Amino acid sequence: MWKSKSSIVAAAVLLAGSIAFAQSSKFNVGRPPTDDEIRALGIVVAPDGTGLPAGSGTAAAGRQVFAARCAECHGPKGEGGDGPALFGGQGTLATPRPRKTVGSYWPYATTLWDYVNRAMPFNRPGTLSYQEVYDVSAYVLFLNDIVSEQQVIDARSLPLIRMPNRDGFVSDPRPDVPARRAN
Repeated sequence: MWKSKSSIVAAAVLLAGSIAFAQSSKFNVGRPPTDDEIRALGIVVAPDGTGLPAGSGTAAAGRQVFAARCAECHGPKGEGGDGPALFGGQGTLATPRPRKTVGSYWPYATTLWDYVNRAMPFNRPGTLSYQEVYDVSAYVLFLNDIVSEQQVIDARSLPLIRMPNRDGFVSDPRPDVPARRAN
């Protein structure tokens, strides 16, 4: 079909040019998303808990959700399987074989909630209710001996949980990176 390399290059240039023009504001194609459209994509949770929705959970309730929705990948008790282990590893980060788990590596409990909300379960991300996300987060924190089985976590208490590796991260000293406030 193509007779020469120059005709392939010409076709590629033509295609690239048409894509660039199609997205140009001159032709009124596309637009920036509205705030409501961005919000509909999902919430954003900061380390200080900003953005956490209403709801609460306990490890006791999270045990059942975990068994039904998480154990297939993470093992019946979070020990790992197709997915990584979710507990253990404290004190191993500076060793030749560090074990990065929620309890040994993650600096904020709010990050756990946000990650579970957005990315889990692996085969159906984003399908857990906020209640289930609070429950599973409490259960994973319980597996790491960070909360008790009956301790209620919610938007107020979750940011107050001090993770074992909270002080294991250093600020980025580059001048082009905004400084982050320590929590």
